Amino acid sequence: MFNLVKMDIRRLFKSRNFYIMLAVTAGLLMMMVCLVAMVADPETMDAMQAQGAEITEEDMEMSRQIHNMSSLDFIHECLSSGFLLIITGIGMSIRASGDFSSGYIKNICFARPRRRDYVISKILTAGVYSAAVTAAGIVFSLTASLLFGLHPDASPILSVLQYAFWHWLPNWAVGVMALFLAALTRSSVLGITLSVLCGGGVIAELVALVCQRLQWPALEQYLLSSLIRSQTVPLPGARQMAMILACSIGWAAVYTAGSLLSMEKRDI
Repeated sequence: MFNLVKMDIRRLFKSRNFYIMLAVTAGLLMMMVCLVAMVADPETMDAMQAQGAEITEEDMEMSRQIHNMSSLDFIHECLSSGFLLIITGIGMSIRASGDFSSGYIKNICFARPRRRDYVISKILTAGVYSAAVTAAGIVFSLTASLLFGLHPDASPILSVLQYAFWHWLPNWAVGVMALFLAALTRSSVLGITLSVLCGGGVIAELVALVCQRLQWPALEQYLLSSLIRSQTVPLPGARQMAMILACSIGWAAVYTAGSLLSMEKRDI
C-alpha cells in the first residue's frame, strides 16, 4: 500500500497536467488581484471619475477597505469564491480518468488484485493534490498582491495555516468526488462538469431554490461550495468548524463508498 501511494504521488509531481493546473490557478489569481489593485488605486479612481464614470461613496469605501486588509483577509477575499474547488475537481478528474484510458489501472490491479488499495491510494493522492492547490492559491494570492503594489498587513502564520486547513478539507472532498465519477463513468466529462457547477455555486443555488419552493430546511448549507463561501476570518467559529469537518468527511465517505462499489462491481 505504501509503495502504491508513493508511486501515485511521484506520478502526480511528474505530470504536466498538475503544473498546468497550478499555472491556471496563478493566472486567475493574477487577473483577480489586478482588478482589485485597480479599484484600490486612488489615481485610477480619480481618472475614471474624470472620464465620466460614476464613482459612489461605496466604491471609495471599498478602496479604503482593501488598503486596510490583513494578509489573511486578502487571502480570504481571493479564495472564498470557491474556484479552487473547480481546479481540484478538474485536475483529479483528468488524472483518475487517465488511469482508465491509458491502461495503467489494469497493470496496477493485476499486480494488486485488491482494488480497494487503488481507491485508498487515489484518496490520499487527492489529499496531496488538493493541499498543493490550496497552498498554491495562498502563495499566489500574497505574491500577486505584492506585484500589483498592494501591501496587506502581515497576519500570524498560525492563523494562515489554520485557514488553509479548513479551506483544504472541502477541496479534498471534491477531489474524492472526482475519483468516484471517474470510476463510475470511466471518463472525465462528468467529473469536470460537476466540479465546475459545484465550485461555481450553481448546484447550491439550485438546491436553495428547491428547498425554498418546497419549504424545506436550508439543505444547501451542507454542500461543499457553501462550506467554502461561509468561512469567516480570522477563524471559523466552533460550530462552523464542526460543520466543515463533518460535511467534508461525510461527503468524502459517500464518494469513497461509491468508488469502492464502482471498482468492485465493474470490469476494469
